[in-house]
Amino acid sequence: MTNPMPAAEIKTSPDKLSIVVFSGDFDKIHYALVMAAAAVATNTPVTLFFTMWAGRVLEKPLGDGSPAWSRLRCSDGTSAAEMDAGFQAKGIGSFEELLEACVALGVTIMVCEMGLKALGMDADTLRPDVPVAKGGVVTFLADASKTGVMLFI
Repeated sequence: MTNPMPAAEIKTSPDKLSIVVFSGDFDKIHYALVMAAAAVATNTPVTLFFTMWAGRVLEKPLGDGSPAWSRLRCSDGTSAAEMDAGFQAKGIGSFEELLEACVALGVTIMVCEMGLKALGMDADTLRPDVPVAKGGVVTFLADASKTGVMLFI
């Protein structure tokens, strides 16, 4: 019979998950939302820090009413709208469902002020249905936990 694992070796979840969402690829941003929703659903606080091209997913809808994220491309070259429709057909949460879940579950959604400026965006160009905390890298790092996990997508 083997001895149980000593308490010092028992793996536990991080006390916080901080995700830098940098990529402008729809599929990567979609997966950042998947990870955030899963973590917060298991009682791990989450901050999503959108910067550079990823900030485009938080823009107000386009003039034709379609979501701004629908103009993004995916890593494989397909369109965001095509991939999102394919996810829905397979029973995978859509972008809007995941974003709504993150908001409802209390994920902190932060947008980098520098990233907004670099894209010619400002607070007035962001979706009104998503509570966004503005800040910069210093704000994001101060929000992160010393014993948490930080991911860069």
